[in-house]
Amino acid sequence: MAARGRFGYTGSGMRFDLITIFPEFFTGPLDHGILRRARETELVEVNIQDLRVFTKDRHRTVDDRPFGGGEGMVLKPAPLFEAVESLLGRAMGDAVQPAPPEPKTAIVLLSASGKLFHQRTARRFAQLERIIFICGRYEGVDERVAMHLATDELSIGDYVLSGGELPAMLILDAVTRLLPGALGNEASSQNESFSAPLADLTVTANSSGMRGHSLLDFPHYTRPAEYRGWQVPEVLVGGNHAEVAKWRSAAALEKTRRNRPDLIGSELSD
Repeated sequence: MAARGRFGYTGSGMRFDLITIFPEFFTGPLDHGILRRARETELVEVNIQDLRVFTKDRHRTVDDRPFGGGEGMVLKPAPLFEAVESLLGRAMGDAVQPAPPEPKTAIVLLSASGKLFHQRTARRFAQLERIIFICGRYEGVDERVAMHLATDELSIGDYVLSGGELPAMLILDAVTRLLPGALGNEASSQNESFSAPLADLTVTANSSGMRGHSLLDFPHYTRPAEYRGWQVPEVLVGGNHAEVAKWRSAAALEKTRRNRPDLIGSELSD
């Protein structure tokens, strides 16, 4: 189980801090698969911080009604600033004297109003030493947290969730699998969806000038070669590796065109 309330960073691996009002939420997701192995081998260190520790009243209140009125409650800035400061071991400054960013550290606010999280964001995060996740709740978080505490405000999609715990776990998983040693086969992370640049397919798809876009993974097939009348594409069982590579490139482009045309632009999605 992930450690709770452990502030000393050993530096043995990448560190993730999860600031939340529901610490028990993370019991389970961290104890399986790649994340469990990464923690056991100290490739990553995960700390779960209960936000209510940084409240001052006997009710441990973390939220309040928003100025200007409106429905719902908003997370207050003070507990969140103090939680991050406790984790970092330094003050974050104020309007008169703001603190400089922490090198190699991201402070990520999970919010429906944030920028969309992409694989390129995961690759950027994988180069860091530490990520602190602020899991929003209720109707949102005081905007001063987004503007003056967080380095990134991220959303995982155009929909609203009850809180930032699920998005935090998704991003944590996406980043961890990019760390050297996290996967048994290092090539696995290079051949997944959103990893192959569209520019690699200029000959197949006449996609010159489309650099910066990415494709979904190519389709996969396994035994049996025939199932209920559906056959595995013959090229995949023929043994010609060059032809297989060519087929996979074309199939990845076709699947991207069919399921995510927004990734490749109108000139290739028609």
